[in-house]
Amino acid sequence: MSAVLDVKRIIAEPSKVPGADEVLTEAALDFLAELHERFDSRRRDLLQSREERQHRFDAGELPDFPKETLEIRASDWTVGSIPNDLLDRRVEITGPTNAKMLINALNSGAQAFMADFEDATSPVWDELVQGQVNLRDYWADRLDYVDPETLKQYKVGEHPAVLMVRPRGWHLPEDHVTVNGEVVSGSLFDFAIYFWSNARASLGKGSGPYFYLPKMESRHEAALWSDVFAFAEGKLRLERGTIKATVLIETLPAAFEMDEILYALKENIVGLNCGRWDYIFSSIKRCGRSADRLTPDRGQMTMDKAFLAAYSLRLVSTCHRRGAFAMGGMSAFIPVKGDEAANAGALEKVRADKLREVGNGHDGTWVAHPALVPVAADVFASIAPNQLSKFPAHVPDRDQMLELHEGVRTEAGARENIRVGVQYLAAWLGGKGAVPLYNLMEDAATAEICRTQLWQWLKFEARLDDGRRFTLDLFEQWFDEEVGLLAEVPNIAEAARLMHNMIVSDDLV
Repeated sequence: MSAVLDVKRIIAEPSKVPGADEVLTEAALDFLAELHERFDSRRRDLLQSREERQHRFDAGELPDFPKETLEIRASDWTVGSIPNDLLDRRVEITGPTNAKMLINALNSGAQAFMADFEDATSPVWDELVQGQVNLRDYWADRLDYVDPETLKQYKVGEHPAVLMVRPRGWHLPEDHVTVNGEVVSGSLFDFAIYFWSNARASLGKGSGPYFYLPKMESRHEAALWSDVFAFAEGKLRLERGTIKATVLIETLPAAFEMDEILYALKENIVGLNCGRWDYIFSSIKRCGRSADRLTPDRGQMTMDKAFLAAYSLRLVSTCHRRGAFAMGGMSAFIPVKGDEAANAGALEKVRADKLREVGNGHDGTWVAHPALVPVAADVFASIAPNQLSKFPAHVPDRDQMLELHEGVRTEAGARENIRVGVQYLAAWLGGKGAVPLYNLMEDAATAEICRTQLWQWLKFEARLDDGRRFTLDLFEQWFDEEVGLLAEVPNIAEAARLMHNMIVSDDLV
């Protein structure tokens, strides 16, 4: 079915997805055009501010709590009301927006499902449109799926998880839609099409337009979302604060503005989330461009140590003081088929991770696979329905928030980064955003850790645990050997070329 649309000043490329004309409607695209014209120049200014701040980081500056917002941090205030269906978020499952995953996640027994247009989705145009069609079908009570190979039929059960949607971050464009010749923001596209198509339908079902907001780096970026929400609510004549959002604290700068982000969005926000994998990536990207901030193998950077432990505790303290939920992070382990011992080990690691989160005071957590919902639910059963009254005994300070993880850099760690990074990118080029690799569910965040960490080690010829330096010659040898073993993987040559160029670049791209 054609979805060629030229609505006044906005043009969207055609889509062959059945039902595309129901989401890429004239009214929805006109709404998107209004958002673009009102807010996109401000978005671009904020992205420029990121670049300017990066220059200061490159010169040796480290993040700190802003002096000019001390009054916000010191004064007493709370966020707005929280809807009844978001009061219990003990287990949330995340994943892409394809119909099979959507149905399995909604039926998983989790309290909430985050349908992900960002890290778990490759931004192929028809894939994005199909995701929007699937979400509309869900609220219209017509979402189903038949597996073409097994002919197994999938339908949404009687007690589905609460649906939340993650649009793309402010930095990502949607090249398939233009307004007056300007490419629109991926954030505004994902938000606008979903909100316009489903806000009233979700409210009519006793829920609402609920979102997860990724990748922001400052209170100013949060304030932009607040203004977008206020405009959108007014456009549909909804009460101010009808839209509810949880913000992922997954960038290093944002971790030093958690109070301010809550304050900027206080009419709409209900919580913050520890986006741990992107947080590691951001820490390398923003402040890892010096030899004194080298990281160990990524597997040694765990949530119970150094800056990751500090950021979890500070997030809990900040949220609970403001009446907002402190959500835990993603457990990337997935079940291991055909190996009972390995599977038991994976489940035990998930359990240990969730016990730590409960102990820290988190109100809920994330899992990446339906089979892990019972494990997380069992741990979080001890809190009902949340821990808003719990506060950590100690709130980490700036030094603890910046404390580097100790550990070694190994040949095995470097080779794993190569394998995972290249294979994920190959899958991403093929249209898959969530990829199971080596018993972990990998997405864009883990691929970013792989390539930035390899860049960092190579840039400073980091010393490995066996005494060798991570030189260009050593990297080239290991890269060729690892990629050579992946010759049968689709898109591997192009993925290898892209990954290689990013790692050997003089600058961290």
